[in-house]
Amino acid sequence: MPVTFRRAQLPNGLQIVGETDPTAHTASVGFFFRTGARDEATKLMGVSHFLEHMMFKGTAKRTAQQVNNDFDAIGASHNAYTSSEMTAYYAHVLPEHLPAATEILSDILRPALRVEDFNEERGVILEEIAMYEDQPFWVLYERAMELFYGSHPLAHRVLGTRESVQRLERDEMAEYFRNRYSADNTTLAISGAVDFDSFVDLARSLVGHWQATRPEREFPAWNLTDRDETITLKNTTRHYLLMAMPAPHVNDPWRYESTLLAHLLGDADGSRFHWALIETGLAEEASAQYDGRDGVGEFLVSAVCDPEHASEVESICRRELATVLEGLADDDLLRARSKIATSVTLAGERPAGRMNRLGTIFAYQGEYCPLEEELARIDAITLGRLRDYLEQWPLRPRLVARLRPA
Repeated sequence: MPVTFRRAQLPNGLQIVGETDPTAHTASVGFFFRTGARDEATKLMGVSHFLEHMMFKGTAKRTAQQVNNDFDAIGASHNAYTSSEMTAYYAHVLPEHLPAATEILSDILRPALRVEDFNEERGVILEEIAMYEDQPFWVLYERAMELFYGSHPLAHRVLGTRESVQRLERDEMAEYFRNRYSADNTTLAISGAVDFDSFVDLARSLVGHWQATRPEREFPAWNLTDRDETITLKNTTRHYLLMAMPAPHVNDPWRYESTLLAHLLGDADGSRFHWALIETGLAEEASAQYDGRDGVGEFLVSAVCDPEHASEVESICRRELATVLEGLADDDLLRARSKIATSVTLAGERPAGRMNRLGTIFAYQGEYCPLEEELARIDAITLGRLRDYLEQWPLRPRLVARLRPA
């Protein structure tokens, strides 16, 4: 029996999507909220991520310890994440424990937000920020995104800054929660061995009372300007390079060509960067990636090398970006498409992967795209399509950021 897609919407606007598979041995459930760092006021930067932590600090009927104990009691593999545009909470369980996992998630998503917990967790967040400040590439990435996006809210740091986290008040977080964690800003996704109709009844009983607030996302103009910056950092011996250029948004049909070009340039094995930089010993890391965002997107190139090779590595990266299609044959394209298809298919084999894909799709698009359709779009990419793409989205760095030893 094939995987079947189902969709429902509660009266309060909360949408439920699922891919049911009676042959699966597990089930997965996740709540996806269309809110992240870009939806924060600048002075509240980091509140989305901070709030994610607070969800596990207890509710009106559960302490933090009871939350952990209840997840452990059903053997749940559970977690959460916050990005620039989305926050998600999910669990992967045996099918018979799906109702219990959904109940626990729905409960923690209406947190107590106790002042004492808030003050305690602030210290945890500040420690996390300090930990990332010891990671050179992360330091470079955050600064590069600030430069690349400028006054656009995608320049916001997901973790926030020391200053914004220290200034944040509990009541400000509570107000952000009320506005953004509303029923009509939520997608509830399930996958695996699930009875969809029974699950909708369960969801109605658990979250049917959540309020709708009609939250909106701002789409300000993005005034991209060319930037070139070098920063220094103590306690590092390597040179870090990050280049960025505009790319299609997450729902743009050209996103598939972006993904393929990133693979051709920066895949771990057999890519242009691999042969030009890794195999030659000039760099220990070199990659390319496409990040589609809501309304905009970026294409990133990064490399890590010895400082004495910095200029040569940067020159080679520019050369490979400019000549990515030179010498590319149909067989090369076939291999790249096949590797991407394998990766996408593997991610979709487990209910957890399908659930995450569903939640992400609906948080961004609101429309169902079967896995098979995505594979067909990837398989349809030709050299002609890639040439057309580069006419619209040339791989010319608009931002070049470097981090070197102080």
